Amino acid sequence: MSEEEEIDRIAEVANRIYDAIFGGLDSVEIEGENIPITQTSRSKVRLVERDGYTYIEQNPHKESHWAKLAQEGHQIMWVIQGRKYLAQIKDGKFINLKRK
Repeated sequence: MSEEEEIDRIAEVANRIYDAIFGGLDSVEIEGENIPITQTSRSKVRLVERDGYTYIEQNPHKESHWAKLAQEGHQIMWVIQGRKYLAQIKDGKFINLKRK
């Protein structure tokens, strides 16, 4: 799979998860599989882990620029693989961070 195809696939999955998380759902269906949306134990941010990727909403209880935007009502979700931030969805717009 080329890098572009990989990003397209990540974007498709990320958008479905984003819609489910910010739609208040308890799970999301991806490729026929029903995946639960869980919460972190401490900060209670919602996330989905699938195929080595973590799709996690921005924690509004931090002091970062992104947390402040979340506090203001922006809907932000990150796509992470290991410790690498691969993508972000902010207010419904997918941003590929691998191109930077």
